[in-house]
Amino acid sequence: MSRGVALISGAGRGIGAGTARELGRRGYHVIVNYLRDAESAAAVVAGIEADGGSARTVRADVRDGEAVAAMIEEVRREHGRLDVLVCNANTVQPPFQPLAELEWERFADKVNGELAGVYHLTRRALEIMREQRAGRIVYVSSTAADMVGGSIAHSTAKAALNTFARHVAGDGARFGVTVNTVAAGAVDTDATADVFTDGIRSHLRSRSVLGRVLLPDDLGKIIATVADDAFGAATGQLIRVDGGFDVLEQVIGLAGEFESR
Repeated sequence: MSRGVALISGAGRGIGAGTARELGRRGYHVIVNYLRDAESAAAVVAGIEADGGSARTVRADVRDGEAVAAMIEEVRREHGRLDVLVCNANTVQPPFQPLAELEWERFADKVNGELAGVYHLTRRALEIMREQRAGRIVYVSSTAADMVGGSIAHSTAKAALNTFARHVAGDGARFGVTVNTVAAGAVDTDATADVFTDGIRSHLRSRSVLGRVLLPDDLGKIIATVADDAFGAATGQLIRVDGGFDVLEQVIGLAGEFESR
């Protein structure tokens, strides 16, 4: 018997796909949202079904309010409920120029795209979750929100997402809806394949408790746990998942300082 219905945006690959697979293994009927790559999304569904789970794909641009409304209404008609929403879609690839070279339009496109996606999904999902007086919302953010030196647009968008999530947690608490955020560190996905050089991979491995770069399934297991009943007493929380990079980077840095003295 299905434990409920879970919708994951941007679930055709990467962290979204890892989350979809894990929720499928946990007994949820999984709705795999995608925008461009129907083949990858179908492969995720096929994998879930091969493991004995239940899933389907649905195409929608989550930045489009009407498209999201139609998708959520379809979920309501088919299932009568929505138990888990995972907002993961990377709607706009971040620009990496320094501020002096970054045009406003590209900066605004990234920030607006990120917030439009979570705004439309959250508003529509909450309509159902308030009615059923239960639900789990998980936002996929990034440790980049606290970092300097990468993409200023990406970091700003994720910092805004973290604040948005806290407000939604306050809104949903009265209705039994928990809202939490998972901030991912560096993860080996299709999107990062061209960015991670051998030097970067070596550095990440040396700063990980796993001794390797994080994979989508690593994040998927944690996101699914946050969305599951085991995490039901927590809301408004931000959970960093970086394989220990933050603490190990500081420890190794301090050790280097002492050795140089």
